[in-house]
Amino acid sequence: MVVSLYTMLFLVACVKDNDYKIPDVSIQEPNIPSDKITSFQAIKSRFEQAKANELPIAIIKSDEELYIEGYVISSDKAGNFFEELIIQNKMDDSNPDTDPRLGFRLSVNVSNLSDTYEVGRKVYVKMNGLTVGESNGVMVIGKGEGIQVEQIQEYEYKDIIIRSTEIVELIPKVSTLLDLTEADENTLVQLENMQIHRHQRGFTYAGEGIDEFDGLRTLESCSDIGTIALQTSTFSDFKSLQVPQLKGTVKGIFARDFSDEQNVLIVNSIADINFNEEARCDPTELDCGIALEGGTENLFFEDFQSQTNNRLITGNGWTNYIEVGSEGWEAFTATGTNASLGRSARMRSASSGDASNIAWLITPAINLDGYNEVTLQFKTSSSFADGSQMEVMYSLDWDGLEEHITSATWGILSAGYIVKDSDFFGEWFSSGKVDLSCATGTMYIAFKYTGSGKSAFDGTYELDDVRIDFKP
Repeated sequence: MVVSLYTMLFLVACVKDNDYKIPDVSIQEPNIPSDKITSFQAIKSRFEQAKANELPIAIIKSDEELYIEGYVISSDKAGNFFEELIIQNKMDDSNPDTDPRLGFRLSVNVSNLSDTYEVGRKVYVKMNGLTVGESNGVMVIGKGEGIQVEQIQEYEYKDIIIRSTEIVELIPKVSTLLDLTEADENTLVQLENMQIHRHQRGFTYAGEGIDEFDGLRTLESCSDIGTIALQTSTFSDFKSLQVPQLKGTVKGIFARDFSDEQNVLIVNSIADINFNEEARCDPTELDCGIALEGGTENLFFEDFQSQTNNRLITGNGWTNYIEVGSEGWEAFTATGTNASLGRSARMRSASSGDASNIAWLITPAINLDGYNEVTLQFKTSSSFADGSQMEVMYSLDWDGLEEHITSATWGILSAGYIVKDSDFFGEWFSSGKVDLSCATGTMYIAFKYTGSGKSAFDGTYELDDVRIDFKP
């Protein structure tokens, strides 16, 4: 015991006092030469030039000293991001004279990046030897010299993504769905007056049996057209929580889904979702279900074979009404992978140049009181719907005059299946035998398209084999 105590005292005596000082772990502002800092736009332009030369990626030379500076907008703390860091070049849009608001996804083979790069942290990215490309539909920075961008590795990432001492409060861009464009990808946005689609109100964020990697829940606007998917990882710590039932504001990163098929919004945590307004904007629904058997007598039929290609649908009692924009439902014939059924009705807003497109194709009046077990059937197909929508509506009080369409009461016929953007490209889908027997009076049925000339909302829908039958 004495020997042990003596040895301990001897060892302590050999240690200098200054070896006990707390090590300096504070962040020092990096010394980045200002003349070596370039803009996000300049880096994006390099990739665009590479694409113009039919190259899949742009590579910054290793001997080219070049930096970009931006702000971290993503966090993997809640598990909704993994091995990636999203940065944007401006913390707000208060100065319109600066470079356009842009963002990049940094692909890094490291987890728990938020421990080092918290939201709002200003960072410098040393671009020497890095690769710029596109992955899952958005701009990405990483490594590699092949045809795709590879990950930055753990041994090097802190020398490439350099922390500044500055942490700011990020101000998201407050936007409508319609105003979002490709330039907003990889940036922080805020959408107001939003709600989860009524058919998904009982769902969890990403805990359903259909959620293999991500849960996709439909966010719809109560003040704008279009929808966007709320994307949640099945590894997030809130995947099993129920989506909010009310409406309100959501803040997240505007991106594309893994397959680059649709726009998505990704939140850092559920704290970014503030749905506390009780007054949802759900439409009136009529759902009599799907009938097991259709009628044997026909009240109305249309296969569009008598129509003229690339001309507006006319005749047979149809009302073809263009509420907003310049495009209406027209006859169309296509062959190949997305072939029409001989001739079909088509509505699309691509290349219209219109800020908004709303078009109605309305059947003639159907007197439900005069017939038994009336059913509706139709088929739909889509050549990429994007964020545009097609709805099957009904009215029991419209008087048949175009000038009174928007003032009439219209509800949703929700039982019939309408092609989804996730459905196979070009395939036709049957609505099923939509039962109308729980309604009375005179009914008009409308196929309503909502979209715009902007690329995120300029999808195409096709309609065919519309029939209304009854049993004698």
